[in-house]
Parts: sequence; structure tokens; C-alpha cells
Amino acid sequence: MKILVTGGGGFLGQALCAGLAERGHQVLSFNRGLYPELQAMGVGQIQGDLADAQAVLHAVAGMDAVLHNAAKAGAWGSYESYHQANVVGTDNVIAACRAQRVPKLVYTSTPSVTHRATHPVEGLAADQVPYGDDLQAPYAATKAIAEQRVLAANDATLATVALRPRLIWGPGDQQLVPRLAQRARSGRLRLVGDGSNKVDTTYIDNAALAHFLALDALAPGAACAGKAYFISNGEPLPMRELLNKLLEAVGAPPVQKTLSFRTAYRIGAICERMWPLLRLPGEPPLTRFLAEQLCTPHWYSMEPARRDFGYVSQVGIDEGLIRLKASSRGEFSITG
Repeated sequence: MKILVTGGGGFLGQALCAGLAERGHQVLSFNRGLYPELQAMGVGQIQGDLADAQAVLHAVAGMDAVLHNAAKAGAWGSYESYHQANVVGTDNVIAACRAQRVPKLVYTSTPSVTHRATHPVEGLAADQVPYGDDLQAPYAATKAIAEQRVLAANDATLATVALRPRLIWGPGDQQLVPRLAQRARSGRLRLVGDGSNKVDTTYIDNAALAHFLALDALAPGAACAGKAYFISNGEPLPMRELLNKLLEAVGAPPVQKTLSFRTAYRIGAICERMWPLLRLPGEPPLTRFLAEQLCTPHWYSMEPARRDFGYVSQVGIDEGLIRLKASSRGEFSITG
């Protein structure tokens, strides 16, 4: 098949492109920039912005499927910037799929679309958890809108599915673990609460595998068509244990200090006010949304994904940590 991956230059995007190419597909990536890593894989690249409808229409032409992975992520920024990338961009992808008669659309969503302040999600499937209300974080709010539009677009000519991988990590990650390690080394990393809240994560190979399996199963009327699925390793760990395992794998000191939720929430509120007021650079170290996420249990049932498209994680946390440690020493490549 000829498959377009939006955001193929990112962490998950590169894993998707590599895996699809290994499976014999002809892969094209739609990115804002150009990536030598994709060129080395033999993946074609088109530069463009998701908010540019004509650019998206051009990229989708001739495709048999689209994996819409690109998004503006993060915990900070204007709502409009998130809306343009995540909502307008997704609308453009859906419209282009219809105009170019592409029959399959796999959308990379996030469990954050179900966020409710300090409301635990423990062992539930996606259809058992409603969308969050009054989502304060622009990322979560705009991804929720986009996911609902993707699922609403499912019909007899365009089959759609949304996957919600939780906290993707592994070799090649330039965001999650490196930022945690940087804060740990500088003494600025804290647990919110006592760190006993269980959370799910997803090793990078498993996140990519879920996309491939959903793509293979997707068709009009298929069991997964028009539905959303949580994706994880299915190995929930207490937050304290998880963070310290990841930090140990990259040679960073463990996190030991804690903040109460009330204190963290107040700090987040202050940061949200001060950053735009003082025009401070970068993201604030804490937001109210992040404080809520860090202290709340979030782990999910993988049964619907197993039942509807055969997803079972292939790389456990222990094996993933071995690979991450080897990668941090330069012994493991992203394609290894």
C-alpha cells in the first residue's frame, strides 16, 4: 500500500515510517521540516503545514491509507496555535481523504481527551470513560475535538479509528525521558503526592505495533471502525517506581522529593499567570493540568484493542528499560 504518515519526523512518526517500510509499504511523510533519518529509511517527504488545506490535499493524493500522527503537543501555548494544528489540521486531513478517496484513516489521539481533574481511570476501556469536560489544557481540549471529528467521519467510504497511546517512551525519545532526566540532574524534579498512583505507559515499539494492527483490521464495518482505543503496555506501575526506573536507565538520579497536590496545583496556577504576564520563555515548569495528571491513577484495559484488532504488547517494561539503557550508552539504534 501507499501510506501517508503525518508528522513522520517525530518520535512515534519515525517508528511508524520505519515499521511500515519494513512491512513493504511505500511510505510518504508530511512534515513541517525535512528529516535525514526519514531519507535514510527511503521514506519520501513533503514539507507543509497541516493548516494548509491545499498542501494536505496534495500530500494525500494517491494514498491507500493515512496515519494522522502529527499534532501540536506540550503543556503550554496559545489555544489558537493548538486549534490550528490539531483541529483545523485534522479537518483538512479528513477532507483530503474524502476528496482523494482514501479508504482508511488511523488517528493518533491521547488519553488526555478523557481528563477530569484528579479523577482516576483504573482498568477501564475507552467506551467506559467519557470525554473530559472543561479541559483547561489546549492540547487536551483540541485533541478531544479532533478525535470526535475523526470518529464522526467514519462511514461506508472512509473507515476511521482513533488510538490513544499513553506516555510513549524508548530509544529515540527526545522529549519525555530526556526532560525528566534533565530536571532530576538539576534537582528540580518532584513527585506530586506520594507517588503511589498507578499509571500506564507505552514502549515505542508497542505504540507503533498498535497502529499497524489497527490499519490492517480497518475497513468499513470492521469492529474497530469509528471507535477509540486506549493503548499501553498493560503494565501499570506506581508513579514513583516508574519514574525511578526510567531515570536509572539513563543514568539520572532518582526522584525522592515530593509536593502535595494542593501545593503543586497552586504553583501551576501561579506559573500560568506569570509566564504570559512577564513574557517568560519556554514552558512553565508546572501547570494545573500537569499537577492533576501527575497525582492521579491512569491505567487502562487493553482487552478491546486485543479483541478488535489483535493488539498485545510485544516489548515489556523490563525489556524496554534494557533497550533504553543500551541506547543511552550508544549501543542501540531506534531501528534495533
